[in-house]
Amino acid sequence: MPPLVVGERIAQSFPSGTVLSDVTIGVGDGDRIGVVGRNGDGKSTLLRILAKRLEPDSGRVTWRRDLRVGVVEQDDVLDPGLTAIGSVVGDRPEHEWASDPAVRDVLSGLMGDVDHHAEVGTLSGGQRRRVALARTLVRRWDLLILDEPTNHLDLEGVTWLADHVRRRSEALLVVTHDRWFLDEVCTLTWEVHDARVDAYEGGYAAYVLQRVERDRQAAASEERRQNLMRKELAWLRRGAPARTSKPKFRIDAANELIEREPPVRDSVSLSKLATARLGKDVVDILDVSVSYDDRPVLRDVEWRIGPGDRVGILGPNGAGKSTLLGLVTGEVTATSGRVKRGKTVKISALTQHLADLDAVADDRVSEVVGRRRTSYETEGKEMTPGQLLERLGFTSAQLSTPVRDLSGGQKRRLQLMLILLDEPNVLILDEPTNDMDTDMLAAIEDLLDTWPGTLLVVSHDRYLLERVTDHQFAVLDSHLRHLPGGVDEYLRLRAAQPAAAAEAPAKPAASVSQRGGQNERQLKKDVIRMERQIERLTERIADLDRAMVDASSQPSRLMELDAERRPLAEELEATEEAWLEASAELES
Repeated sequence: MPPLVVGERIAQSFPSGTVLSDVTIGVGDGDRIGVVGRNGDGKSTLLRILAKRLEPDSGRVTWRRDLRVGVVEQDDVLDPGLTAIGSVVGDRPEHEWASDPAVRDVLSGLMGDVDHHAEVGTLSGGQRRRVALARTLVRRWDLLILDEPTNHLDLEGVTWLADHVRRRSEALLVVTHDRWFLDEVCTLTWEVHDARVDAYEGGYAAYVLQRVERDRQAAASEERRQNLMRKELAWLRRGAPARTSKPKFRIDAANELIEREPPVRDSVSLSKLATARLGKDVVDILDVSVSYDDRPVLRDVEWRIGPGDRVGILGPNGAGKSTLLGLVTGEVTATSGRVKRGKTVKISALTQHLADLDAVADDRVSEVVGRRRTSYETEGKEMTPGQLLERLGFTSAQLSTPVRDLSGGQKRRLQLMLILLDEPNVLILDEPTNDMDTDMLAAIEDLLDTWPGTLLVVSHDRYLLERVTDHQFAVLDSHLRHLPGGVDEYLRLRAAQPAAAAEAPAKPAASVSQRGGQNERQLKKDVIRMERQIERLTERIADLDRAMVDASSQPSRLMELDAERRPLAEELEATEEAWLEASAELES
């Protein structure tokens, strides 16, 4: 069967430069393609050309006959006079769309907090974006083209969208900076760079490995960039079995790279440095409650933040995450309880807003930097502000650019650099991934790996949270809850909330002792049994991995070993999930 879409010898230039040159590319039936690359390198341009929404300077795009293409662009325009539900379902009568399970699934997944009868013009930017996404997803297509679909979605929304897209039968072409989403839904990756498009098999993790191999084989001169991607690869391969089992790449090559790469963070050294800079006391939130107009936002919060802690904070919008951070910074006063701060604590926050750059909007980047510190220390080495800017993706030419003319992503990076030059010892990042491409996110994560302070991160970007933090907490039902099982545990708790809320009358959760000694003893036995099983499975899988490396030149033997390893990895993942649930029940 012929491809759905073929772009032949496409070229496209703008006043700022050439973004595509002599590109030939195609999308086939069932392809799930993620598009990555630096901001401004032509990702969205490529999508618009293939969707026939932009005529290229040269070359042509051919669609299969009667092809149905659904497109969601970043700036989709909706009629402000239409209702939200009217924008999504059009003129279909209510009894028709309301009885369609596919439509109900999209509406509940994307528009749960949207008044269906409100006019689009009265909705927030994020709500309008989700209405535009829902309008496309309620229909069936042959090819679905999505440009940054995860923007304005919270963690649960991104998880829902990934699951929804996996269940659809259309071919997919998607641009997103959400690396977890890329790994979940994509089987191919296109990298747009230097006016060309390179194709890789697999999602983000496989792309990282193949890109490292490409750079290594070509003896690329960008040594710093190669080292960064190797560190990224090492973290990916050391992660959860679900992540590492998906990419189809040479195991011996991956293991060879990882063996030479040290751990992502030297936790012991960073902890010593953090303690030296902060002392033993950072911020203790002791039995704190916060209410606004007699409405409880936080209740009975007990949280001791130590030197060098790296914490991710989860929770639905409006749950109280900003209030919690306000307690840390001192901007929020506790209604009851008390907050203790160490004498040497110096807190800085990277917020979602860029207003703090307004005062220097007319200044050039070099002037703003020149008024700050002359050096920044990382990994025991001193860097000049210019070197730090280069590490954050600025070119020498951009140093003479006025701050007001920077892109959103460049402003965020400048904002982060100015904060780091102030040398805080507690850093708060509130949705730091906005306007960032995947390369720049990796660079910032690499910089944070060597930052010796206490780090608090609020983000809907699951990959970032798992990458830069060691512990996760959630604000749920006005309480702060530790998540031993990380993001997966948070999603399970959130999924269980509607069912729990439907029960009446509500009853306080019973403690382990109230559930009875027999049940507690059985839980403890189950936990110990599963821990032994996890240890046994982990050792067996490690033995098989070593055997696969030794058998790298024997394809038939490799297939036998892989067939033996796959069910063990699935059993390990299931056992770990059960262990987390049992452990959480014991702690509750």
